[in-house]
Amino acid sequence: MGRAAGATPTRSSLVVLLFAAAVASAAEADVRVVLPSAGPSSSRHPCLDNPPDMTATGAEAGHVVEDYYGLDAYLTGSHGASRAVILASDYYGFQAPKLRKIADQVAAVGYFVVVPDLLRGDPYKDGISFSEWLKRHSPDDAAKMVMELIAALRKAGKTVDVGGYCWGAKVAVDLAKTGKIQAVVISHPALVTVDDIKEVKCPIEVLGGEYDTISPPKLIHQFESALEQEGTDHLVKIFPRAAHGFACRYNSSDPFAVKIAVEARLDMISWFDKHLKH
Repeated sequence: MGRAAGATPTRSSLVVLLFAAAVASAAEADVRVVLPSAGPSSSRHPCLDNPPDMTATGAEAGHVVEDYYGLDAYLTGSHGASRAVILASDYYGFQAPKLRKIADQVAAVGYFVVVPDLLRGDPYKDGISFSEWLKRHSPDDAAKMVMELIAALRKAGKTVDVGGYCWGAKVAVDLAKTGKIQAVVISHPALVTVDDIKEVKCPIEVLGGEYDTISPPKLIHQFESALEQEGTDHLVKIFPRAAHGFACRYNSSDPFAVKIAVEARLDMISWFDKHLKH
């Protein structure tokens, strides 16, 4: 362990509960939580800054398979690999070119990588109400969608770990509570609470940014303290001068941003290499 740096709730009510829990954890860590605007979105919200250019396609090494264990998915790498990685997207979904590029780069070092469409064909699009859209996409529900895929990969003899970005970090943490994955890496997490972190049952790497206002350094260190108290194998790293989205929605024309994104990817792969069984 260590640091490198009565009624069943509706989906809408689950999202409300998630935000309430996030606020509670932030209060415990003495930080401010940035919540989505009730009106039309704007790039002012950190989770929506620097949206991906969906036209930048054509360079993918993998391919999309429909209904892959219940979800459309981008697959890359050798199906015969004994090590599998699932990448959970942010609000912009599994089609984001930079996310697919990350998947290809992870696959290039020997992993079979799956990027499932956890938003079921409904990624966030600028100009609509973020909060209304979010009500349709509970990360808890998304984590349940992935269980069939995880079971299939394990049945095929593969070890499985998960990387999650922003919203997908909450999905990854929920999966880390199940005892079914080998290791997890979360980058610039959103909606993740201290209580969530306490329930993690596998080695976890947390990558945060100095300028991230969604999960600021104080909250990231609160996660670290919880992991230490629980005795969970972990690594926590905060990238200097990095804002929310640094790992998968970086500005390609900014050399510093590219450097941070590359470092975050290599850190993730190193964590996978350390903890996945060969």
